[in-house]
Amino acid sequence: PGSSFVLVDPLDGTREFVSRNPDFTVNIALVRDGAPVAGVVFAPARGTLWGGAGERAWRLDEASGARSDIRVRPMAACPVILASRSHRTPETEAFLSRHADCETRAVGSSLKFCMIAEGGADLYPRHGRTMEWDTAAGDAVLRAAGGMTRTLDGAPLTYGKRGGADGDWANPFFIASGTGDVQPSS
Repeated sequence: PGSSFVLVDPLDGTREFVSRNPDFTVNIALVRDGAPVAGVVFAPARGTLWGGAGERAWRLDEASGARSDIRVRPMAACPVILASRSHRTPETEAFLSRHADCETRAVGSSLKFCMIAEGGADLYPRHGRTMEWDTAAGDAVLRAAGGMTRTLDGAPLTYGKRGGADGDWANPFFIASGTGDVQPSS
């Protein structure tokens, strides 16, 4: 409580990087009082940088130099769901099977948060281990674009956790969404 700190993940999506898949990122986030208040996510192989702070999120394309503000889209009746390319679990598969009629895309790293933030998808369920440095920057961008990341009990995902069952800095399972009001059990 009352603390600020920076989380850096110099290579999020290590498996993607090793496989020469462009779905890897560099993440930097400022966390204040347990919430990610500012963040940048850079996808070097894609030449794209996303950022967010407060209520403003943006995307910068390196090749063209074009910068544009981004915002989440209204939740579709049948949402586009993003799932980890490399870290699927039985719980994730069960979630996806409940939405079998909806589109699912496999994506690596924190790009999933950015895709929701810019209105290209709706949900990212994560029923597997992540660490705070994996999520804070993407979560900051998503929140600045109008979305939210919630634990399975519906509380906003918090940062700076110590002494949990999975160790310091470990995240519980969560669901990131564009509208921020999706019940994680859906």
